[in-house]
Amino acid sequence: MKIGIVNDMPLAVEAMRSALATRDDFEVVWVATDGEQAVDYCTAQKPDVVLMDLVMPHMDGTEATRRIMRQAPCAILIVTVDVGANAWRVYEAMGAGALDAVDTPALAGPDAKRGIAALIAKIDQIGAQQRAKAAANPLDAAPRITSGTALLAIGASAGGPGALAVLLAALPADFTPATVIVQHVDQAFAVGMADWLNAQSRLPVRVAREGDRPEPGKVLLAATNDHLHFGAGNRLAYTEDPMSTPYRPSIDVFFNSVVARWNGNAVGVLLTGMGRDGAAGLAAMRANGYHTIAQDEATCAVYGMPKAAAAINAAVSILPLQNIANAVVGAFASSRRRGI
Repeated sequence: MKIGIVNDMPLAVEAMRSALATRDDFEVVWVATDGEQAVDYCTAQKPDVVLMDLVMPHMDGTEATRRIMRQAPCAILIVTVDVGANAWRVYEAMGAGALDAVDTPALAGPDAKRGIAALIAKIDQIGAQQRAKAAANPLDAAPRITSGTALLAIGASAGGPGALAVLLAALPADFTPATVIVQHVDQAFAVGMADWLNAQSRLPVRVAREGDRPEPGKVLLAATNDHLHFGAGNRLAYTEDPMSTPYRPSIDVFFNSVVARWNGNAVGVLLTGMGRDGAAGLAAMRANGYHTIAQDEATCAVYGMPKAAAAINAAVSILPLQNIANAVVGAFASSRRRGI
């Protein structure tokens, strides 16, 4: 795997080089000392993964991520000192297209081995995602009863936090359907992301807990590395299966569980993201009579998942991000008029 490093601190660069040297299949192809240089290097020699710092001179990691995803899209992992203390910057970078975040490993000392293992694990996860095909969910089909609470089911990945903030902010305060979001994000960031989205939204946002039943006018965000899905009685649950998919939590697993188990009307929305997760699930929702929407290329930070959905005709509508909230409201109003 070819890896680019973006960091202006020599000790941090050396720590990452040492960590990567523990694997024969990792090759550092270039080192950039600021975001502007990183954009140029990605354009000239695109790596498989970029290890991106957040705070740098000339151009910070968030803006560099945004420009790379526009000019030479590739997988970006935020590697910065104390991810927890920089949580809001991390969310901004993920909104620009970064996939995940991890602390910069120490060069020496008692925490060095743990930091190296965490960095390697994140890179391996991204590599698996790049190789993966869309995951199928083995949930058995079940009859769908079109009554009760309406559900807005949203899937997002790279670039998702920013897109979700825009979408949730545009939904009216009196929006009555329940909303459940599956965003590809490590469980360490889920609670903080829910709090951040809550500040952007007129609807209350919190993480989804085992056994939760979606409630009208409230937003739940998948909160663990296991897959969120519907179990019995329209209650949410988490499961490790399928283990084969590297997308955790998987949007396909959730969308397919809506088809199999949700007792009510629903609208499915697939936002910006790398890979194909969610495309097959969105197609299943459309095939079962649900209204489905995919974000368009022009407004995506990463046009991967929505592109895959468009390729298999999974979306009833392909729309700019700023138009999706109105389309969702209109879809639910239309189904109410039809008595669904």
